[in-house]
Amino acid sequence: MQTEATPAQADVSELDLVRRCQAGDTEAFDELVTRYRTRVFSMIYNMVHSEQDAWDLAQDSFLKAWKSIKRFRGRSSFYTWIYRIVMNVTIDWLRKKHVKGAGAEFDDATQLRQVEPASKTVPKAEALPYEIMEREEIRARIEKAIAQLSPEQRAVILMKELEDMQYHEIAEALGCSIGTVMSRLFYARKKLQNLLRDVYENV
Repeated sequence: MQTEATPAQADVSELDLVRRCQAGDTEAFDELVTRYRTRVFSMIYNMVHSEQDAWDLAQDSFLKAWKSIKRFRGRSSFYTWIYRIVMNVTIDWLRKKHVKGAGAEFDDATQLRQVEPASKTVPKAEALPYEIMEREEIRARIEKAIAQLSPEQRAVILMKELEDMQYHEIAEALGCSIGTVMSRLFYARKKLQNLLRDVYENV
């Protein structure tokens, strides 16, 4: 059974699946969950950094989507629609947990976060033990810095840089203007650059 749909498969049958869901077909919804659960879990995990909490929030999000499916009008893709639900559920949870940022925001999170072999910031050659330790330290620094952003800023960064979503898609998913998205990205990037100045200088 596939875990993710290719764009072509999604284009052909996604709307049909949604219509079946709206008629009460739980098997059709199971198929949509199967298609998107990996991406949904990954997005939430990068927000909350807890596997158990991420699975719980993913389940909450899909349950909320099932209850709201009749309100889906097809003006956006199902993926964008469910992402709005996912982000609302996750941001609400983070607010309740009193996870607070310092009021700033950023843009190039992929470059910041992907401190792994094959990423832009890491040598392609086989790493020596001390290099591996350095990478782990940098990864921890980056995750700690991202955790200092507000939930809204963190969401925008992860959607832009990890999901490679366009500004208008992020705005639609979060229910805000493109200007707000751009502002959050700008201030979050400045915040991260300040927190990670030495990391920027040494990668």
